[in-house]
Amino acid sequence: MANDYVAIADFVADALDVARTRTSDLLLAAPTVARMPRIAPADGGTTHKYNKYTGSPVVGFRSENDGRENDHSEDTVVSVSLKIADFSFAVDMAVADAWRDGGPEAYIAREGARHLSAMLAKLEKQLFYGTGTGGDAAGFSGFMNSTYLDALADQMVIDAGGTTAATASSVYAIRMGIDDVAMVTKDTIDIGETTVQRVAGSTGFYPAYWTPASVWVGLQMGGAYSVGRIANLTADSGKGLTDDLISELLGEFPVDSQPTILVMNRRSLRQLQQSRTATNSTGAPAPFPQEAFGVPIIVTDQLLSTEALET
Repeated sequence: MANDYVAIADFVADALDVARTRTSDLLLAAPTVARMPRIAPADGGTTHKYNKYTGSPVVGFRSENDGRENDHSEDTVVSVSLKIADFSFAVDMAVADAWRDGGPEAYIAREGARHLSAMLAKLEKQLFYGTGTGGDAAGFSGFMNSTYLDALADQMVIDAGGTTAATASSVYAIRMGIDDVAMVTKDTIDIGETTVQRVAGSTGFYPAYWTPASVWVGLQMGGAYSVGRIANLTADSGKGLTDDLISELLGEFPVDSQPTILVMNRRSLRQLQQSRTATNSTGAPAPFPQEAFGVPIIVTDQLLSTEALET
C-alpha cells in the first residue's frame, strides 16, 4: 500500500468551516501544493532543520592478517526559514450586513474562501520560483533558489534548447515525502475571530468586519535527487516538451528514489500531447497525457511561460 501522508489539503479543510468538497474546489488553483505532505518544523518554532546524508563511509576488502582504516558517514544540516503567509481581510460592515444570500456570515465566509484560494495559489508559485523572479522576495525559498536547479550545468537540469527570450517554461519531476519534498508549517492555518474595527478609507473611516488569517510556512526541498527540472521549454520549433526529454530527466534519478509526480503548465502538456500525436501510427490525435513512464502528471497554472532562458 502506498504511503498516505498528511497533506496541505487536510489542514486547510476545517479552517473556515467549509465542506470538504468546497475546499477541494478551492485547491484547483494549487494542485501541487494540495498533494504535498505537511510536516511540522523540527524545533517547533519558525526554523526547520533536517539532516541530509551527504557522504557515505569508505568501505572495501582487506587481505588476511591485515586491516583497513575506519571511516564514517557524513551528514549536512539544512536550515529552512519559515515565512508568514498572510491572507487577513476586511469587508465593509454595511455591505456585509446587506448581503441577501445568507447575511454577513455568508459574505465573510465567501471572502475568506477566496482569500484562502488566493493564498494557496501564491504558495504554489512560491514553491517553484522562491524569492526570485516569479516569486515573492518576502516569501520562503523555492526550487529556483536551489543550487541543484538554477543552471544548465547542474546534473538535475535538462536543457530543452529553446532560444526565444522570456518565453521559457520548466517542467519539474518531484519526489514528495517526509524525507524529500514537503511543506513545513507551524501548527495549522490560524483563522482569528472576526471583529468590528474602524478602518481607514481613501477619504475617511468606516466600520468593517476584520478577520486575521495567516500561517508560518516553508519548503523542505530534500536532497540533490529530490527534484529535477527540464528548462528552456519554448514555442520554438522542436523545443517543446517530449517523452525523450522526460526520459532523460527521469534517468538522472537514482533507481531507488524515483520521482512521484511530474508538474507542468498547460502549454507543456499540449506540447507533449502533440509530440505523441506526431508519432502515433494510427494518425489519430493522442489524448492529453495523464502520465509519462508511469509517473503521474500534474498540470498547474502557477508555472509561467515567460521565464528567462536558463544558462
